[in-house]
Parts: sequence; structure tokens; C-alpha cells
Amino acid sequence: MALIFNDIVFGPINSRRFGVSLGINLLPLKNKVCNFNCIYCECGWTDLKSFKVEYFDANKIITTIEQRFEELAENKIHIDSITFAGNGEPTMHPDFSEIIDEVVRLRNKLLPGIKITVLSNSTLLGVQSIRESLQKVDAKVMKLDAGTTDMLIKVDKPMSSKNIDWYIQKLTELKGEVIIQTIFLKGYHDGEYIDNTTPEELSAWINALKKIKPKSVMIYTIDRDTPAKDLKKIPIDKLNSICNMVLENGIDAKVYN
Repeated sequence: MALIFNDIVFGPINSRRFGVSLGINLLPLKNKVCNFNCIYCECGWTDLKSFKVEYFDANKIITTIEQRFEELAENKIHIDSITFAGNGEPTMHPDFSEIIDEVVRLRNKLLPGIKITVLSNSTLLGVQSIRESLQKVDAKVMKLDAGTTDMLIKVDKPMSSKNIDWYIQKLTELKGEVIIQTIFLKGYHDGEYIDNTTPEELSAWINALKKIKPKSVMIYTIDRDTPAKDLKKIPIDKLNSICNMVLENGIDAKVYN
């Protein structure tokens, strides 16, 4: 069953990657809105044709966030991260830049010192306003599930025709705390076997990381039900082996299991 978030602000929740995390969902509450259609996404398949995408007004989002920040501050509730995630790709909200500016301001006023994190698939890094807004947050957690265009298409099913070199170049240009998140999996989908842990794929992925030079890499595998039903988790020993490959290339990495 697809996991759809029913609130603009949710949590705090205990996240395996971000500690005590207050989630911010900029997307509609009943449907996933994304420019990827990842075969493993916990929110289910992307279907932007069966409904009209109606984003929440930026003022409503900002007011909701401010009220929650005030509650946390007044009750002295500890959090580690203010995390933009939710029902798809957060940078798709038409007022993403304005919202980021306000969240930074409200964080500084009410929750000083708390990290602001954005999870993104990198597709809109070619838009100057999106790129500039991402530079203002503390942690940019960017998806890179493949090192080749072929595997990118198989795993993430992007709705644009950008190839893997475009993503690598844009991630290389991104400044500040850039964290790469990669999910490893294998299995069948649409009659085709998919495995992004083969030696060839791992070599291409490692080469991409060496170009991007991220602060760190988050390595993980499937944790919840996936829309493609014939996918399998990668065993922990294999994940640890991949992690060691990254470390051996001078890049910090950690397995989140």
C-alpha cells in the first residue's frame, strides 16, 4: 500500500538517516507529485494524468510551518532536522524558493541551530532559482541511484530525457553540504531483470561520486513495500562491501539498514 503523507508538517519522527526529523511536505495530500517514477517509491507509482495537481498556497504552508515551529520551541521538543520530503519531489512546488526563504527565517528565529535538509532527485537543478534556494539549506540530500543512463531509466524512470551525465554535472556544480543517497536493489520489473549492484554499475557509480565529491553518501536498500512487486533487498554484507568501496575512494559513506 502506498505511503501518502496526510499533512503539510508531520512528526517529529525517528528517521534512520536524519535522527529526530520534522517532515515538511509541500505537495498535495492525496496524490504523489513527482518527475520520477521510481520502481521502489514508498509513495507508489507516479500518475500525473488522472488528476489536476493543486498545490497548497505558499502562505498556508508557511503559516502551518510557523505554528509547528512555535509549538516545538514552546514545549522544548528536541529535533535534529527540518526535512523537506513528503509525497514526491519538493522542488516542484511553484513557490519552493519563497518557502525555503521563510523556513530559513523561521528556523533562525524559533529553532536556531537546527539543520534544514532537502531531499531531492536533482531533476530541477537546471533551474537557477531552485539551485540558489538549495544553496541556502544546510544539507542537500540528492538522489543518485545509478551510474549509467540505462540503469537510471530502469530504476528511477525519470519523466525527462536528461542522461546521467547531466545529473552528474549539475551535482558537481552544487555547492555546500551535498549528500548523495543511493538505494540498491535487484529483481524483475516489466519482464526485465534489474540490478544496480553489478560490478559494471558499481564502477560507473563510484566514478560519478569521484566527480561529484559529495560530503558523504547514504547507502540503503528497500525498507517498505514497493510499487514494483518483484524487487528484493540487498543483503547487509553486500551493502557494507559497497560502502567500503566508497570509503576506499576517499569519500565518507554509511550504510543505513
